[in-house]
Amino acid sequence: MLEPDEIVIDCPYCGEPLDVLVDTSAGPQRYYEDCSVCCRPILFILSEDAAGELMLDIKREDE
Repeated sequence: MLEPDEIVIDCPYCGEPLDVLVDTSAGPQRYYEDCSVCCRPILFILSEDAAGELMLDIKREDE
């Protein structure tokens, strides 16, 4: 079983840096995680590009 990747993102609401775990073994997916600082929901979008590489995009819930 693959371990989730730990990455640092900036919260799209409050701008604070956050350590998050991203499970890339499940392929493309969309899910929400709350910011551990301001508690607002962050949308995580994991998608695959034409070469098969996974890309992570984060958005505010209201975008």
